[in-house]
Amino acid sequence: MNRRDFIRTGGTAAAAGILVRPAPKGGQRMKVALVGTGIRGSTTWGRNLIRDYSDVVEHVGLCDINPGRLEYVKEYMGASCPTFTDFDEMIRVTGPDTVIVTTVDSAHHQYIVRAMELGCDVVTEKPMTTDAEKCQAILDTQALTRKNVTVTFNYRYSPHRRAMKEFLMNHRIGRVTSVDFHWYLDVYHGAAYFRRWHGKERFGGTLFVHKATHHFDLLNWWLESEPEEVFAYGDLEYYGHNNEFRHTNCRGCPHASKCRHYWDITESESSMNLYVAHEHHDGYLRDGCVWSEEIDIYDKMAAQIKYANGVQVSYSCTTYSPYEGYRIAFNGTEGRLEAWIKERQPWEDAPFDELRITDNFGQTELIQIPHGGGGHGGGDVRLQDHIFRSEATSDPYRQAAGSRDGAMSVLIGVAARESVKTGEPVRIESLTTLKPRAVRP
Repeated sequence: MNRRDFIRTGGTAAAAGILVRPAPKGGQRMKVALVGTGIRGSTTWGRNLIRDYSDVVEHVGLCDINPGRLEYVKEYMGASCPTFTDFDEMIRVTGPDTVIVTTVDSAHHQYIVRAMELGCDVVTEKPMTTDAEKCQAILDTQALTRKNVTVTFNYRYSPHRRAMKEFLMNHRIGRVTSVDFHWYLDVYHGAAYFRRWHGKERFGGTLFVHKATHHFDLLNWWLESEPEEVFAYGDLEYYGHNNEFRHTNCRGCPHASKCRHYWDITESESSMNLYVAHEHHDGYLRDGCVWSEEIDIYDKMAAQIKYANGVQVSYSCTTYSPYEGYRIAFNGTEGRLEAWIKERQPWEDAPFDELRITDNFGQTELIQIPHGGGGHGGGDVRLQDHIFRSEATSDPYRQAAGSRDGAMSVLIGVAARESVKTGEPVRIESLTTLKPRAVRP
């Protein structure tokens, strides 16, 4: 049996059972190397990690293709480790236990695969990757190397989403039969995706992958099942070519006075230091034009998802809404669990998220869940506590996520993208060697 046949028949199934969190070695600090020093890498997995976890984590190397940003981020983080523009050299010189991957999405697989080949565990930002072939390469490599892959689904860790999980686990509304899930990005946050590299499919895989992988993972986690088939619609009807004027970027734009999406990056000291000061190295314009004709992703999306356990999901995402947040409703045999979460509201106006449970033939119960402190509704710090401080503890809500979880969320987005292009439903099992299960393993 050749290598490929071995992996296809048994390797990935074995990999699905591998521990999904890095393990500390004999009480010593975990040695981590970071690749990708943009805003997420330099703050959440850089400065914040040094500030809050230096007793258990040691940064031994930083890597980026932009040498200017690399040196700035080292100082910004307060790190004392060496920097590298060559990934293999960093691993050879520093010998990390774990590699943290926070690069452009389309490059995630490159560093995840190579890190495992060089003997390292991996912690990667979502999405794990951007297409089925890259996903298969990660699964294949993990099957051969038996290394750990952790996907950082911080949305699982916010208090109100965990509360939903607990109600569903306890069958509060009976057996779930269908879900209505609708996400709204406001005209400020939504526009930011089209201003950055995310607006090109080749970098982010469309927002069906980059953004919605959060949402799809929540569904997989809440429902404790895996997706079986996807049918989707998507189009670009607001950003990109849908405007009479455009420029390369906001700085120096002759249309600034009449463009409602004009963003003066010079007012953001952090963006100037992190991006503008070093754009001559790689040509990346952080304040790109939201009307660029190079934008080729969807700004409105809708998908029907059928799960292996029979649950049907109606999902949509709008990227130019007047407000930000989401509405979700779980329809069960004994009632309905629903919420209208406003994500960019001042907490002093409403310091809690509210869940509503209505029993069939019964009453409505309102449950107020206090906001969690920190990034992503408290998800970031709880996620990092789980990864770096709680390896040996139980995981009653099954929040830790590995490569199978990362794959299943990505594959819904990949299937949706393919369905939009072909007009046909896409079976998840047709994309990789993973076969969807009615009960999430």
